[in-house]
Amino acid sequence: MEAGARGMHWKLLILSCLLADGMSQDFGQTQFICTSVPKDMDICAATLQNSVPGEDLKSTVMQLRETVLQQKETIMNQKETIRELTSKLTRCESQSAPEPGDARAGGRRKETGTKNTMGDVSRGPTDTLAQLSRTLQSLKQRLENLEQFSRNNNSVQANSLKDLLQNKIDDLEKQVLSRVNGLEEAKPGLRNESEQRGRVESTLTSLHQRITDLEKGQKENRPLDKFQLTFPLRTNYMYAKVKKSLPEMYAFTVCMWLKSNASPGVGTPFSYAVPGQANELVLIEWGNNPMEMLINDKVAKLPFLINDGKWHHICVTWTTRDGVWEAYQDGVMRGNGDSLAPYHPIKPQGVLILGQEQDTLGGGFDATQAFVGDMANFNIWDRKLSVGEIYNLATCSSKAQVGNVFSWLETSIEVYGGASKWTFEACRQLN
Repeated sequence: MEAGARGMHWKLLILSCLLADGMSQDFGQTQFICTSVPKDMDICAATLQNSVPGEDLKSTVMQLRETVLQQKETIMNQKETIRELTSKLTRCESQSAPEPGDARAGGRRKETGTKNTMGDVSRGPTDTLAQLSRTLQSLKQRLENLEQFSRNNNSVQANSLKDLLQNKIDDLEKQVLSRVNGLEEAKPGLRNESEQRGRVESTLTSLHQRITDLEKGQKENRPLDKFQLTFPLRTNYMYAKVKKSLPEMYAFTVCMWLKSNASPGVGTPFSYAVPGQANELVLIEWGNNPMEMLINDKVAKLPFLINDGKWHHICVTWTTRDGVWEAYQDGVMRGNGDSLAPYHPIKPQGVLILGQEQDTLGGGFDATQAFVGDMANFNIWDRKLSVGEIYNLATCSSKAQVGNVFSWLETSIEVYGGASKWTFEACRQLN
């Protein structure tokens, strides 16, 4: 009986402590919690002590929540880093891949204002190496001519220089071969192509200069009209300038010998610009378009096919009356038409450039429009030549006429940027 009373006493004490704690917290609903305590411990103290694990659990939950937030922030940062690396990799891949170009003739019809310093940059490595091979072949031909000249004149110095130049060409061929092997072994090497092309171009320029210096020794022994111009690379700085301007013309005939295997398009054999009109008179074949003649920005398409690596004689005639024009290749008329800038005379006091298309008076060159190949016997008349006269020029059937407006003389032309002159007689060295 005494034991039962004592147990009831303990229970009442526990209940009173819980009620006091519940009232102090002002709960909306009273709750009763039962817990066991040792016999010798204060009941209220035991109750408070048993509430501590709840606080620890709450603290643990808060720590876990903070850890989750930190991990989430770390994951977001890692995702951002991955996106940045992916973007950089994409840019690197896009920069290493060649981009196809789209070209249309005439400076007036360009869709972008940027200038290419090297038209070959946008072309594939195979095209670049092929062009370098053609350049080497041209240099070898020039050396053969020098060798022939040397034998005729018994020049020991010429032979010595020729040997040095031949060694230089052999070294250059080894560089090209090494470049081919490098391209076949590893495509990532394409990223260094511009740098290597620059070194090859520098070597070519030096080689051209040496050959030009050697050819200077022949000038005293050759007629002033027995030479050709060579434009070995498609750049925006290689050209020839005619020293004098053209007069006002109401009709004209322009004839020349051309040799090129450039693709796509042989470029611009000549352009004549006047103040206020860059396309006063232009002959151009750009991209995959046919060759065109521009007069005062008006266009006529010419049915010429000349990029086969052989010499071709071409002539174009025009009269201001009704804008009638005719186009001849190798002495045969290939096309004609009218309404090409009718009653617009060719204006005087302009600049005549060989090998480049002008966007401004005497400049504004674009490498993609540059002429690549050889040119000789460029002549201009201020009248329309007859069919027979043009045929005789193309077939060397009679003594060649020279232009009364401009005649092909070495002293009348200045070359720049690596373009060069060397001995050539069209009617003796064709193809």
